[in-house]
Amino acid sequence: MAANSSSSSSSSSSSDVIPLLTSYKMGKFNLSHRVVLAPLTRNRSYNNIPQPHAAVYYSQRASSGGLLITEATGVSDTAQGYPHTPGIWTKEQVEAWKPIVDAVHRKGGIFFCQLWHVGRVSNYEFQPNGQAPISCTDKGITPGLGGENWPRPRRLRTDEIPGIVNDFRLAARNVIEAGFDGVEIHGANGYLIDQFMKDQVNDRTDHYGGSLENRCRFALEIVEAVVNEIGADRVGMRLSPFNGFMESVDSNPEALGIYMANALNKFNMVYLHMIEQRRMVRLGRKHEVHLSLFPMRKAFKNTFIVAGGFNRSDGNKVIAANYADLVAFGRMFLANPDLPRRFELDAPLNEYDYSTFYIQDPVRGYTDYPFLED
Repeated sequence: MAANSSSSSSSSSSSDVIPLLTSYKMGKFNLSHRVVLAPLTRNRSYNNIPQPHAAVYYSQRASSGGLLITEATGVSDTAQGYPHTPGIWTKEQVEAWKPIVDAVHRKGGIFFCQLWHVGRVSNYEFQPNGQAPISCTDKGITPGLGGENWPRPRRLRTDEIPGIVNDFRLAARNVIEAGFDGVEIHGANGYLIDQFMKDQVNDRTDHYGGSLENRCRFALEIVEAVVNEIGADRVGMRLSPFNGFMESVDSNPEALGIYMANALNKFNMVYLHMIEQRRMVRLGRKHEVHLSLFPMRKAFKNTFIVAGGFNRSDGNKVIAANYADLVAFGRMFLANPDLPRRFELDAPLNEYDYSTFYIQDPVRGYTDYPFLED
């Protein structure tokens, strides 16, 4: 059954209603507004273990009935590709997440953990025993892209792929043990799942390569495993068919997005979260291209979340037009921990400081952005 909102009609007909701040029922979750914290890599989880300062960071951005999605969180020791990103494959990591989840729940927030495997977007230093990163392919990322000399990945054997699927399943179990409300499977932004789906990366000749159906098989096996483990009402997925990050490009991204939206309907998962390429922002500059998520929105039957450089005005428009049910905000929410309140008052916004996005400081650029009352 599709999610719905009791206030959708009033949000488009009444000039004093702010669409982003209307209530919404996402499966079994009652949201008080449509403003979602997007998953944001923050590099503050030393040695892949979430830290106490993350409880401050996430609880600052929590509100009663508000949906938060964690930063990308590794499912195994082969999943890492950046310094000090969190994991959830060990008991120690699970225990470290528990007080962070509790801090969000004390504020009344709804908290999903994004599960991640970087695939070939990694280096030997992040891999166990200094081994090569794994991927669907042995084609490497162009050396120098992103300032890194990317090693050639190791192509997964067909008989190894079920083990990676199982890593996601076990990580999902750990997510629930840590107290989270659900899981978002990271199938976007050029990482492992996206590498399998995109035909400019996936050059396999087994039943995980070639046709669109074969290239999406890995993603759907992960969804099936996670849904079977924790229940469809606790599972969402993020996709970026139009995004070519780390050279993960598809020759027909619209067909890919529509295929996945329809395929995911079979699992009755609670939401689909997609990145709107025409609104992607790179260091504050909007790149406008004429691609739309609307066909995917029409295809997917449950909650549809959009992300990609939206501001207050844009967000209100897409909610009022029923283009999306919820809007995820990244950099804007990072710099404004009380973003829903600022949207309510149409208050001025703090500017984000890009230079502090990926540093390891537990405070600067992390928990020191001021609230309105400050």
